[in-house]
Amino acid sequence: MKLHTGHEALVRPSLGSWISYGLGTENSNLPSFINICPSSIHGGVNNWGSAFLPSIHQGVPLGTPGYPNAKATMARFKYMQSGGNAKLAQLQLDLLRNLSAGSGSHDAELEARIQTFELAFRMQKVAPEALDLATETRDTQRLYGLDDEQTQNFGRQCLLARRFVERGVRFIQVNHAGSLKAQGIPTNEQWDQHAYLQQGHAINAAQVDRPITGFLQDLKARGLLEDTLVVWGGEFGRTPTVQPNKNSKIVGRDHHTDGFTMWMAGGGTRAGFRYGATDEFGYYAVENRMPIHDLHATILHLVGLDHTRLTHRYAGRDFRLTDVHGTVAQGILG
Repeated sequence: MKLHTGHEALVRPSLGSWISYGLGTENSNLPSFINICPSSIHGGVNNWGSAFLPSIHQGVPLGTPGYPNAKATMARFKYMQSGGNAKLAQLQLDLLRNLSAGSGSHDAELEARIQTFELAFRMQKVAPEALDLATETRDTQRLYGLDDEQTQNFGRQCLLARRFVERGVRFIQVNHAGSLKAQGIPTNEQWDQHAYLQQGHAINAAQVDRPITGFLQDLKARGLLEDTLVVWGGEFGRTPTVQPNKNSKIVGRDHHTDGFTMWMAGGGTRAGFRYGATDEFGYYAVENRMPIHDLHATILHLVGLDHTRLTHRYAGRDFRLTDVHGTVAQGILG
């Protein structure tokens, strides 16, 4: 959860919510923050929640939380009980507005709920088109790996992300997860290989490598990479030493927070170089260390926000994503 919110215990707004709050949206008919096939564990909804920020800035989940869903849709956003009837939906929306206005007081939570309903109403017209991958050429679908059973699930998520980028969605989170048991490995801990590390990571890498490559190539070809920051990473790495196990065929590695790798592309970053280094054992980061608050400060800087000025007053004080910390890593700026 700390990777998403800057805090490992308390409920705080997520990175995507802060960016939505700071930048707003370029498409009023789609959410400013979409989370594709989010995880329901290790922080769950808090990883894309808005906490004390207005709820219009929380991430909208697309697909089944927990594990990827190749048929992720926005069908759940059919407005209220209208059954897709636009006229009836408009009448319901007008009724809500009139009831709110007639109360004679301003309720921030009610206003946020009404804004959510209004967004859901507008989405009924634009979301189906945004999700229609059949409009993409076969070459584009192959680029993302949609022609391969191994890569099509994550490839679909990456292709949806590109389509949302084109439509002005500010923050898109794409999640890779799934069942390793379906691949013959008796564990479901994808990317969390306490056992069967070599076998598990080989499957994981094969599922994501082609879609990620296609995504970056597609963004660049369409002139979108300059204005789109792509960040790939997880909450922690794996230890450089294996976990003890009597059976050498099922060895894995433990959680490791002191030295691991993330990468960035586009969005004003400097290309083709490595920032930072670990010690000779790969155990501790010893050069250009990047704590989470520095990472968040740098991401906010790259999207045009000053992390020290992006604040929200709550419970008597000004909160920010980086709390009282954070230094922009100037060395990665292009």
